Amino acid sequence: MNISALKEILTGQPNYRQQQVEKALYGDQIEDWSQVIALPEELRRRLAEACPLEIRADDTISGGDSRKALIVLEDGLKIEAVLMMHQGDRNTVCVSSQVGCPMKCAFCATGRLGLKRSLTADEIVEQVLYFARQLKKEHKRVTNVVFMGMGEPMINYDNVMTAIRTLNNPKGFNLGARRISVSTSGIPDGIRKFAREGLEVNLALSLHAPNNELRCKIMPVSTHHSLESVMEALAEYVQLTNRKIMFEYIMIKGVTDGPEQAHELVKLLSGWLGYVNLINYNQTDVFESSTRERIEAFKKILEDGHITVVQRYTFGEDIDGACGQLAARKEIKLD
Repeated sequence: MNISALKEILTGQPNYRQQQVEKALYGDQIEDWSQVIALPEELRRRLAEACPLEIRADDTISGGDSRKALIVLEDGLKIEAVLMMHQGDRNTVCVSSQVGCPMKCAFCATGRLGLKRSLTADEIVEQVLYFARQLKKEHKRVTNVVFMGMGEPMINYDNVMTAIRTLNNPKGFNLGARRISVSTSGIPDGIRKFAREGLEVNLALSLHAPNNELRCKIMPVSTHHSLESVMEALAEYVQLTNRKIMFEYIMIKGVTDGPEQAHELVKLLSGWLGYVNLINYNQTDVFESSTRERIEAFKKILEDGHITVVQRYTFGEDIDGACGQLAARKEIKLD
């Protein structure tokens, strides 16, 4: 897709044309401009030539409750996005914000790729649109979007926020702000800026360790932004927004899942407006997953310490689409 060409094509058109185009593209999820009969035939022809709507992607790999797409960008680089289908009518798209990732977390396959470049706002939205078109054919819709794919959203802040506003636009996707979540590894300046956006978008911290020493070993970001500085930024966020924070915590056998770490986590998060999301590590050949018994013991210590805990159900593990597994490895053959 080449959505960036829209502005030039619509120059000189009546103001309402922009709204018609956005509704057709994001609200109706059209796949061809010929479907927009409200537009003049000549304008439809120009749009088809300069702004084709095809999203180039590998065939979706489908697991029992998830689908993964390897999307090819205009410059040939590839990103991955995942659709998670929950019980009921909830369908969540996990989007990437960068091609690769500069954070180099030891447990994450994406971090090994390094950073190729950040995505444009249109390239972020395109991932949601890809699955929205699929779900429309099944008489379903995208209900939630999480920025938990490839990349660090706070490093691509402006494009991420532009994409969020596009998704939230009532004349387009019309996705409620509270149905959008942004996860960060901990960029204090980005967190403070995010707190002042005035949007009720959810914030998650990829915490993954209860102290800075351990965090530095598995998350190099902590060597530049200490855990203390991140928690200070989060305190400002809570004070300004009065919104809960989701603290994501990955359970790696013998590294982050011991009773000592659990007690430290209770001490760190006591009194916070938020909750802990325990994530079972999805093996990427570096570490081992925690056992069920260790996870339950860890969870009990948190609950005994009056910390609210949820445990993430693993989506997409069978298609390498689960947390930490996105690496855009597969080659795509295109016509």
